[in-house]
Order: sequence, then C-alpha cells, then structure tokens
Amino acid sequence: MNSFNTKATLQVAHQSYTIFQLDKLTPTTQVERLPYCLKILLENLLRKEDGHIVTADDIQALINWRSEAKPSAQIAFTPSRVVLQDFTGVPAVVDLAAMRDAITQLGGDPQKINPLEPVDLVIDHSVMVDHYASATSLEQNIAKEFERNQERYQFLRWGQQAFSNFRVVPPDTGIVHQVNLEYLAQGVMTKSIAGTLYAYPDTLVGTDSHTTMINGLGVLGWGVGGIEAEAAMLGQPISMLLPQVVGFELTGELPEGATATDLVLTVTQMLRERGVVGQFVEFFGDGLAHLPLADRATIANMAPEYGATCGIFPIDEETLRYLRLSGRDEHQVALVEAYAKAQGFWRYQGATSADYSGAIMHLDLTQIEPSIAGPKRPQDRILLSQAKSAFVDQLQLNGQSLARFADDGGSPTGDDTGRDESRHDPKRALQDGDIVIAAITSCTNTSNPAVMLAAGLVAKKAHQLGLKCKPWVKTSLAPGSQVVPAYLEKAGLTEHLDALGFNLVGFGCTTCIGNSGPLREPIAQAIQDDNLTVAAVLSGNRNFEGRIHAQVKTNYLASPPLVVAYALAGSMLVDLYREPLGMSDAQRPVYLKDIWPSQQEIAELISQTLDAATYKEHYQDVFRGSEQWQALPVPDSQTYNWPTSTYVQNPPYFEGMTLDLEPLPHIQKARCLVKVGDSITTDHISPAGSIKADSPAGEYLQSQGVAPKDFNSLGSRRGNHEVMMRGTFANVRLRNQLAPETEGGFTCYFETNEITTIFDAAMRYQANNTALIVLAGKEYGTGSSRDWAAKGTKLLGVQIVIAQSYERIHRSNLVGFGVLPLQFKEGQSAESLGLRGDEIFDFGPLEGEPTAIKVSAQNRQNNDLIEFEVDVRIDTPAEWDYYRHGGILHFVLRQLAA
Repeated sequence: MNSFNTKATLQVAHQSYTIFQLDKLTPTTQVERLPYCLKILLENLLRKEDGHIVTADDIQALINWRSEAKPSAQIAFTPSRVVLQDFTGVPAVVDLAAMRDAITQLGGDPQKINPLEPVDLVIDHSVMVDHYASATSLEQNIAKEFERNQERYQFLRWGQQAFSNFRVVPPDTGIVHQVNLEYLAQGVMTKSIAGTLYAYPDTLVGTDSHTTMINGLGVLGWGVGGIEAEAAMLGQPISMLLPQVVGFELTGELPEGATATDLVLTVTQMLRERGVVGQFVEFFGDGLAHLPLADRATIANMAPEYGATCGIFPIDEETLRYLRLSGRDEHQVALVEAYAKAQGFWRYQGATSADYSGAIMHLDLTQIEPSIAGPKRPQDRILLSQAKSAFVDQLQLNGQSLARFADDGGSPTGDDTGRDESRHDPKRALQDGDIVIAAITSCTNTSNPAVMLAAGLVAKKAHQLGLKCKPWVKTSLAPGSQVVPAYLEKAGLTEHLDALGFNLVGFGCTTCIGNSGPLREPIAQAIQDDNLTVAAVLSGNRNFEGRIHAQVKTNYLASPPLVVAYALAGSMLVDLYREPLGMSDAQRPVYLKDIWPSQQEIAELISQTLDAATYKEHYQDVFRGSEQWQALPVPDSQTYNWPTSTYVQNPPYFEGMTLDLEPLPHIQKARCLVKVGDSITTDHISPAGSIKADSPAGEYLQSQGVAPKDFNSLGSRRGNHEVMMRGTFANVRLRNQLAPETEGGFTCYFETNEITTIFDAAMRYQANNTALIVLAGKEYGTGSSRDWAAKGTKLLGVQIVIAQSYERIHRSNLVGFGVLPLQFKEGQSAESLGLRGDEIFDFGPLEGEPTAIKVSAQNRQNNDLIEFEVDVRIDTPAEWDYYRHGGILHFVLRQLAA
C-alpha cells in the first residue's frame, strides 16, 4: 500500500531495482538510531503493508520502538525463504502430504498445499558414525545411511517433484547451516512482481534452532518449530512481539592461542548470565574489523545456547569479502553493498552505536582464554587451565570415591600430577575420566577454516613426533561441507588427521545430535560393568545429558584443535597445561604447547588454500546428488500413496476434522503424566538418538518385524507418529518426579498407583478420557527447535503444560499444536505451592482470551485443596486463532479449504 511513500529506485550497474527506502521515513534520526535487525523488520513491514495483516499502525509502532520498553507491539514478519533439515523436514513434508489428503476430504484443491516462498531442505541429520578411523569410514557410513533411510529418501524425492518452490540438497553434501552460509544465502533477494523488479533483504526461518548461524552474514533468520515453518511455507506470516535488542560491543583482537570457539563459549556464558531469552542480540564495535566472517558465524550459530532469538552482525567489507570468497556472483556482491548502504545497513568503522535495550555489553577480545564447556550445558564454561580440577569436582558432586583415581600413585586433586605416567598406558583398563568420544563434528566450528586448519596442524605436529590417540577414544571428522576436506587436503593435513584416526566419517550433524554410533563392545561393557564416568569431547554446540551417547555421562564442547589434543591425552584427568599429552618416538614428553600452531601459521595456510574456485567447484551440482540418490524411485503423483512403512505414515492430526470450529475445551479432572525440574530440554522430551529394544518404541518396531540392528535413530523415524509418540519423554536421562526411583521414560499411573512407562500410562488415561498435564520448572523446552516435542506431547493426550518459564520455540510449538502453555506466577513453582503431581486438576475456562486462569488441585488421599492462578502464555491474537482451531496446521487448512 506504500502509505509512507518509501518506494524508490536503486541502480546497480545497468540494473534498476525498486526498494522501500528507510531514509524516506520521518523522523529520520529516529529511524537511523534503530538497531540493524529492526531496520530489516521495518523494511519487511513497509514491503508487506496490506492494511489487514500489516497496517500503517504496525509500521508506526516499529518506527516508535523504544529501547527501554517491554515488548508489547505485535507485528507480522514474512520471511523471504524457509530452510529445513531432514529430521524436522521429513515430518514437515509428511504434514504437507497429509494436508493434501485432508483438504481433498474437505472439498478443497490439493494443489493449494504448496510452498508459496522458496524452501530448501538439506539432508544432513541422518548419517551416523558406525565406522571410524579407517580410509573406508565415509564410504561405509554412506552405504549404511542409504540402507537405513531409503524409505525416507524416496519420500523426500517424491516431495521434490510434487511440490513447487521446493528444493532438496541430497545427503552427504554438508550441513544445512554451512550450505546456507556458503551457497543458499543471497544477502539481498530479488523478485519480479507484475513486471517490477524488487530488491529486499534476505530473511528466513529454519527448522533447526541453529539457523541463526546465517546472522553472521548479516542475514536475519532464526529457528522455528516445524509447525511454524510449515505455516510460513504456506504463506502465513510469523506473528511476533517487537523484541528488545541487546547491544554487544566487541573491541580488540583475539590473542595468540585463543580460538573462535573460546570466544563463543565466553559470549554464551556472558549472555546466559544476562538473560536474553526472547530478545535479539546485535554485535557491533571496532573489534568486528578483526573478526573474520567465519568467527562471526560461529558466534551467531550459538544464539540458542545463549538463549537469544538471534545474534546478528551488520554488513561490512568483511561480508563482501566472504561473498566473493565463497563464489557468489560479482553483481550479487555489488547489489548487497549498494543496498546495504542505501538502507543504512552498512557498518562504518568508528560509527556511533544504535539505541539498544538496557546496558550495552562489552567484551575485549584480547581477554579471551582457551576454554571448554560442560559437562552438560553449553553455558558452563571452564578455563582449560582448570578443566582437570573441574572434572574432579564433578565426580565429587556425583558422590563418587576418588580413591581409584590415585591407585597409580598420581593425585586426583590436580596437584603435581605430571608424574602420573600410567594415564598414557594404551594397554591399561578403562578408567573414570577417560575420553571415549573425540569428535570434530558439525556445526559450530566446521564452517570456520581457522579452527579446522588449526586442528589439522595439531594433528600434523603430533603425528610427526610419533604421538597416537588413545585406543579407547572413538575419533571422527564430520565436516559441514565438501569444501572443508578440499582445503585440508590442499594444505597437506589430511594424511596427519587420518593417521590419528580423524578420518572423514560423513558430511552431516553426527555426534552433536546423538548420531555418534556405537562404542566398541569392550568399551561399552567396561563402562557398564564398572559404572564408569567417561567423557566425550566434541566441537559442536550442544552437550545436554543423554544427547551424545547414552553411556557417556559427561560431555564437553571444545575447539577442533582441542578435540585432537584431548584424543591424544585420552582422559579429562590429564591437565593439558601442565601434563604431557603422550611420549614422542624419542621417548620425550610432548606437551600441548609443543604442537599448538601460531596464528601466523594458520593465516598463511588460509591464504594458500581457500579460494572462490574451490567453493564453485563443490557447489556447481549441489542439488544433483550421488548415483545412489539419483537411483531412488520417485512416484509420479500429486498426493502421496502412503506405503506400509515404519518410517513414513499418514499422521492422525486431521482425523474427524470439519470446517466448523468447536468451543475451546474446559479441562477438568486432569491428571499429571510428567513432573520435572529445571532445564528440561527438547532432547528430554523428544530424544533423537538410539532406540532401546525394551522401550515402547523398540517394542513397537519389533512388532512390525524390524530387528533391533535396523532400528536406526528416533530422529530418522520422525515421519512415523507411532514411533515418535512412544519415544516422547523417553530420554534415558529423564527424571520424572512421579517415578522417583527410576530414570528414563517412566511414570506413575495414579488410577492403580503403578509404575509403568509414560506411553503405557498415557494410553490408559486416554482410554478413560482423562486429560493430562505436565508440571515443569524453569526453561522448559530448551534446545533444538524440535516440533515432535510438541506433537508427541499432544498425541500422548497432554492438553496443558504448566512451567515456571519456557524456551521461546517450544512454547510456540505447543500453541501451534493445540497444547495450552501456562506459567506459574513469578516466585511460584510446583514445589512452593506444595504440588506433588498426584493431584486431580481443574482449570478455569478460557472465555474471552484471558491472560490468567485459576487452577484447583485436589489431593485424593488427604483431601487437601491447593488453589492458585497461572498466566496463559498464548501471547498474540494470531496464536489464539491457532489454539482455537486446534493448531496452526488446522487453521491454515480451514483457511485454504474455505
């Protein structure tokens, strides 16, 4: 509608573009002071103004944004594109296929179910580390991947031909974030509408929470649940509150010995302590002049770990340099520069900062020290110099005796332990503290040539001195794109990584998402027999308990060169600062300082090995795929002929659905299915890793004729609701307070006071028409943007979750699938109110879109009545529409059918 008269022409070389120019808005100074990320949102509203979904009042509210104000104004954001990975992408395509069936039954046209904005799906979450430390590891793992996932891959090939505006990057190409960074992202998008060529910012949402990695390129995007992404694909804008924006100033330059990983772990710790959930973080300052784009992407990647919606960097000369390096067209680079400068998006050295919410945060890069994070949260940073003593402290917290650590004459306290030579005996028995997994894995670091080449240099120097990784360590290298092994080979480092066992195992999110594969049987048996506390060290971004491997209790995030160093040391009880990593061929102790590369060595290798030609070569046929991919049969149909499959099934979401709306439910006599504490992650709710044979999901698969060796992972079976609902709340580390003597997916079925599996109890409650609830603490739903954490919750019959606080994406997903998120009042919790979880719960009605409702909890045994009020966390009018319809998919389906 152009109410603000901002249409203008941008000339780039011989091409003219229509843009919506921000400096035509008044007051100009007020717009100029907006943070960069809000300027992008402002352009989005100007371009999408229609008087209905986006109004002039919405635009004015953004112009009038006040840094100190709490979020209150609601806007509708329409991203330019959507990216998916296959764990979340498969169920998204399953839902679209199911919607085609459903709209046909409602009398509508199945062709209406199509992405309206460009969608790219990158298959990257399915490869597992079954084979490692050999020249054939990659080939064997790929063969196993296709064997396990043929049904899923055939389904995605069908989707590729059935849906318009939908592309698939085949398996074994790279991870979604790095492919996005190196190839898919444009910086500035163009589209011809009715003969007019428009230029506008590249914006996106993705079904992986680490979609934020693209913020390093100055592209605004963040992770959403698969449910919300599907709505965006179908043309529904994302309803959001105007966020607060935290300014984070970087000054100085990283010192010798520090890496981008050390920097991002520091940033994560600082922002977690500040508390930035639901906020945008914007990085600025003269330190950006010394921060390569790969380092920026590393920081942006971990926005979910520090809790922010996104962590964005502005566009500057470094952005253009990276676009050229990664093979982008020169006209595209010129368009990005011209557009950024025309819109006030460009970063000038020494420029004054924008207006930000609250106190500006500062970090002097010169103060960064080598660090790791763990043992189970990314924000729990530990200085490398204190890593050994921190591990000992952790063992003491677990109540374990330290006597067995000193059997060899060494001291477990961290004092003078350089004499402990038995730590390096490759023939000794497995011990507490031993590292059984050392993985250079996607995705935080493998986009970063500096740390990848540093890892190769550490391996080279260690190999030349005769060091070997300890035999109990499972080593792996899973790069984020095929560009990485190309420059490692060009630098002459591949042979040294291979010599230490860091052979290529796949191109995808392996260890970081639980696809670490099995440990060797003697290792697994020793851990079980002696109840050992062993460790994994990985260069990823998530180390939640139970995520990496079911038998590994402690997990540490570290830079790729430190992953190699720890594999050489073989134990968390080796102090890398003071103790040797091992003995050289000359029988001399080798310390970390002896093999750590200098920044000059790394910089020289980068200049010698990275060029645009390498990127162009590896991305020229990015959508073609291997011969195995090309050979998959593709059904030629517009609706899916659902086969008998344990991977892909038609979900029951739309059964019995009509065009008419039913009244909102008034939930009475509900029972608690799960009661948990703080920091429950989506991994706890819907794990992605292995399936136990004696679990409900394992028993179901065996009933369908699937042998345990063919179970694959829960993540790979997200297209089958029967498996996934049985896997909900089935994490082996879940501690349900309703079954206090258990660990894993168990609960108390209160009708008989029987301890049973959560799935079994839920089905028995459903048979009795009993509504179910979940009670939780703070930060419920932290972690990956896993839509099955909401879908599985709903299919188990849970209608309400009451938590002290929520992670942003999971709360949105609950609403998007018709589960009501409620929040305890400030200062209250299940514990403070005296709720044990065995009560019968009655909830007040939801008439008139209330912001709070009353809850009554009656204890049957002693007849105690606990009454309290909770906040209703349906935050926007659009979310009320979704909830009223039973979920976002139902809302869209009714709109399209009508």
